[in-house]
Amino acid sequence: MLDRNRQHQIAGPGHSQALSADLYYDGAQNYSPYGRDHSEQDEGFSPLKLLFYAVQYRWLIVMMAAAGLVAGVIVTMMQTPKYQATTQLEVLVPSAKVFQDIEVVSENADVRAFLTAREKLKSRALAQRVVFQLGLSEKPDFLFPTPDFSLGNIFYRAFGISKSASIEEKTPEQREAIAIGRILSDLTVNVVPNTSLLSITFVDQKPKYATDVANQVAQSFIDQRLDQTSETSDLARQFIQEQVLQVKQKLQKSEEELVAYAKDAGITTTGDDKSLIGSNIEALNTALATAIQDRLDAGRVVDQIDKGRGSSLAPVLESEGLQKLSEKLADLTSQYQQKLGILKPGFPEMQQLQSQIKELQRLYNNGVLAITDSLRLKYQEAQNKEADLKAKLVEMEKQQVIFNDKNIKYTILKREVDSNRSQYDSLIAKLNEVGVSSELKTQTAAIVDFATQPNRPYSPRLGINVAIALALFLALSASVIYVIELLNNTFTNPEQVEKELGLAMLGILPLVDDRELVAAIADQKSGLSEAYRSLRTSLQFSGAEGAPRSLVVTSSEPSEGKSTTSFKLGQDFAALGARVLIVDGDLRKPNLHRLFGLDNTIGLSNLLTNTVRKEDLASIFRATKYPNVTVLTSGTIPPNPADLLSSPKMALIITNLGKRFDLVIIDAPPIVGLSDAPILSRLAEGTLMVISTNQVTRKSAKAALKRMRAAGANVVGAAMSKFAVNKFDYNYAYKYMNYQYYNYGADTAKIEGNVDHGADQPAYAKSPAFKRLVRRIRSSIGGFVDRAKSVT
Repeated sequence: MLDRNRQHQIAGPGHSQALSADLYYDGAQNYSPYGRDHSEQDEGFSPLKLLFYAVQYRWLIVMMAAAGLVAGVIVTMMQTPKYQATTQLEVLVPSAKVFQDIEVVSENADVRAFLTAREKLKSRALAQRVVFQLGLSEKPDFLFPTPDFSLGNIFYRAFGISKSASIEEKTPEQREAIAIGRILSDLTVNVVPNTSLLSITFVDQKPKYATDVANQVAQSFIDQRLDQTSETSDLARQFIQEQVLQVKQKLQKSEEELVAYAKDAGITTTGDDKSLIGSNIEALNTALATAIQDRLDAGRVVDQIDKGRGSSLAPVLESEGLQKLSEKLADLTSQYQQKLGILKPGFPEMQQLQSQIKELQRLYNNGVLAITDSLRLKYQEAQNKEADLKAKLVEMEKQQVIFNDKNIKYTILKREVDSNRSQYDSLIAKLNEVGVSSELKTQTAAIVDFATQPNRPYSPRLGINVAIALALFLALSASVIYVIELLNNTFTNPEQVEKELGLAMLGILPLVDDRELVAAIADQKSGLSEAYRSLRTSLQFSGAEGAPRSLVVTSSEPSEGKSTTSFKLGQDFAALGARVLIVDGDLRKPNLHRLFGLDNTIGLSNLLTNTVRKEDLASIFRATKYPNVTVLTSGTIPPNPADLLSSPKMALIITNLGKRFDLVIIDAPPIVGLSDAPILSRLAEGTLMVISTNQVTRKSAKAALKRMRAAGANVVGAAMSKFAVNKFDYNYAYKYMNYQYYNYGADTAKIEGNVDHGADQPAYAKSPAFKRLVRRIRSSIGGFVDRAKSVT
């Protein structure tokens, strides 16, 4: 309720700023709603804000996503299917072997061998070999494939039609070059990490070509290495054979020269490559050594004989006859000694024994003497033999000296023969080794897995293409949204008004179609009427003592709904029992009289210019059909509205009207470009700014607010008009605004089930879903038009 007993003092234009500022707030410049500084910076990135933008531009995102899906499908249809086949090849790197004294030294394989094999697999020579093996230069569908990306592919894939150019237009060399180029461009060779395997992959529009080429590349690589090995062996064999012939001729020539010289020089050699003289000298030396040894042995025996120890020599002791004589002599001597104790030496028997002993002793001595004489003779022969061998050796040494002089050249020739024979034997051995190795043909690579014919193409992939297209179009939609938000500097939600202008949001006025505006204002149960009542309540709590006694309603630009707001606020305050005067302060383009259905012959301008007779003063303030609502129209449009509004008489009129009425609402002109609204705001206790959604620019609203505060106006808050509260994006961000609550009386019959006003309407017209669809389409189109207007 208004406080009608409130005392207030309204001064002239020169004091209104101080009065209004002291009456409600600490100062318009320092006003900070909800305890927050209006200069506060944005919070930065917020997921909720991002979600809000996504919800706000949901239809654009949905359309872009749909376009991305369609584009992904179209791009997939425009691409030619390709098949991929892979063969795995193992590279067998032979370890290097060095033969040293029958020891084998092995070296580890180098990574360069695998890289070299990979480059050879991608070489032009190998590709040419594959083309020849598969006959690819004679196959039109391989030489002239369908374009990878073309609009015609859609038609060809839809109807299963394929086309191929004629190979007769190209020469064989050109066809071969095309085929080689295709293999090199579509072939991929990669080293499998941490293994000795190479993966050979070929891509083609025909699965058979993909498989055949991949397998043939691996096989051709193996064959090429074998051919190179065989070719090398053949070249080596041919070279060694030529060397063998040359060395053989040299060997024959050197041997002939050696034999001829030996013949001329009289040099005779034995089988062990020694000369005859040398052999004789060697034999004489051996015989002389033996003779000397024999002489020495015989000399020692003779020395024993000379010393009287001949009977103890081994030949004597070993003689059987002498042994028998010695035994018989010992026996007779033993008998004689035994009988000597019985018989005397002169006894005949004893004498007979003595004679027998003497005879046996003589025979024994003669035997020993014969043996010693033979030993002396042997010694003499050994001496003679030694002397002869020495003499012969001296003679042979003289001949050897002569032979050595002749043997110098013989040795040189023989050394050359030995060298040529060694080379010949070595070349013969190498020739045998090359022959054996060429027959073995050791492989340096082996196929681990052959490529199998693929059942389905690996490219294009619909899922990947759709995902990429969807991502690109979503990124494009994000860019479009960013550009729209960058260009759209209007207010789209109440939070922006509070942040940008630092004003309290006193009311949010829903958007109503122009054709339904009159009905919505007249209907007290409409959403628009309820919003104005909410604005009235906010104004009642806008100051410490309630609503201001004089209120200027203005906007930054025309057509923002300030006149409608003044009209509706007057009715709502009057409904509380307050006496309300609505003054049309727009002396340039007045509109308030049309809303009340009155003429505009006389009014405020006439009152300010003293062109009203005293008897007509009472008729200037016109009663309306709304209880407690009085209207003062603008009157005749003057040539100098600003001068009239800034006159002391205008301040006096506002002061007097404030005493007669509980609330004076002044419908002021727009702020931008005019000085009328700032002048009126100085005279009133409070000012309400009406800001339209998606219409007035933020820069314009800031400039208008700056002008108002510079003029000393007490801007109590703002009301946001033309806000589409039934939009899903706004309802999502501002859940306290529900369009169904604004229209609380509209669905009463439906809820209670008593009245059916749509009995005579078609079935689809009665459907709530159809109504919501129509309302959503209408609001979407209206929002798009508003945004287009704001951007332009």
